[in-house]
Amino acid sequence: MANLEMQLIKSYRLTTAEIYYHLPDYPELLQSYIWQEYDYAPKFPVLHGFLDFWTNNIEGKIHSVYVAKKELVSAGDARYGHHVFTLQ
Repeated sequence: MANLEMQLIKSYRLTTAEIYYHLPDYPELLQSYIWQEYDYAPKFPVLHGFLDFWTNNIEGKIHSVYVAKKELVSAGDARYGHHVFTLQ
């Protein structure tokens, strides 16, 4: 019930961030990390809190962050398929 309350009353949305960061031992290589949480757009306070934690506590320097959000997650997002195919 808490997630539904956050979506309907507090206008929080499911937010996904793809974070690219430099590996501490090999700074020329990039690694990606997927983060997903309910957050309030467009300010994204939860994401900013996570990125602040990352900057202060994790050695990998952040290269870039890509953010996507879903307006409202509901049961209508899932659909049944009408056909089943088997590939061999």
